[in-house]
Amino acid sequence: MIVFPHAKINLGLNVTEKRSDGFHNIESILYPVNLKDALEIIPAKDKKTDFFQFGEKIPKSDKPNLCIQAYSVLEDKYKLPPVKIYLYKKIPAGAGLGGGSSNAAFTLKALNKMFELGIDSELTDYAAKLGSDCAFFVYEKPKLAKGRGEVLSDINVSVQSSHIVLIKPPIHINTAEAYSLVEPAVPEKSIEKIINQDISTWKDELKNDFEGPVFNKYPYIKKIKETLYNNGAFYSSLSGSGSSVYGLFKNKVSVSWMKLFKDCFVFESEINSF
Repeated sequence: MIVFPHAKINLGLNVTEKRSDGFHNIESILYPVNLKDALEIIPAKDKKTDFFQFGEKIPKSDKPNLCIQAYSVLEDKYKLPPVKIYLYKKIPAGAGLGGGSSNAAFTLKALNKMFELGIDSELTDYAAKLGSDCAFFVYEKPKLAKGRGEVLSDINVSVQSSHIVLIKPPIHINTAEAYSLVEPAVPEKSIEKIINQDISTWKDELKNDFEGPVFNKYPYIKKIKETLYNNGAFYSSLSGSGSSVYGLFKNKVSVSWMKLFKDCFVFESEINSF
């Protein structure tokens, strides 16, 4: 079975509270985008479960890949047979795009369908055990995320038919460090309220709390956002804790100015419905 785990962007991200368990409560809208990996799962003829990335077998470790962790979550309860999992990455790692979480969630969904397990609502519970935003990727539509990111509710927002330019510089942001630099606070106006305003207000009001500390430490990432606005984006933001920055445009974007970022991963696409 082959599936295509997709990335996400954050439309606004407020870090509202430090929790007693060491995590943080957030408020954000998670929006799916068409940047995708390829994930294939097949029965293991040699009766051994293995994980391959770009065709290369990855040795077992104390902290296995999230795809293997997802398999393990279902293995005991549903007596799954051994499988081979092949992952071909296009979503960059350490980018704030949820690539690893998406791989894990799509592994759960693929195994559920492949072995006809009949798991329904519990699938999000299994996903939430694997990571804060894993549960989002069980769905194929935007969600308002609260709690650690696993408390999801429907949200009426669409930037369909817009075009996205996503730029990931060769910079890795440590998520734990990024959280440590943010001062949690409940904003005066919620993301849910801002998102329902005229889209022209997003630039000034729809914020990502990680931008301040990330831009201070990495001015190049701030420059990417400024360049996206200077070339016609109606909204631009850091995604997650970075280091990816995206811009939303009303029309297809000329690629000429993107050459400014020749050292970066650049993705451009129309945002289609999910």
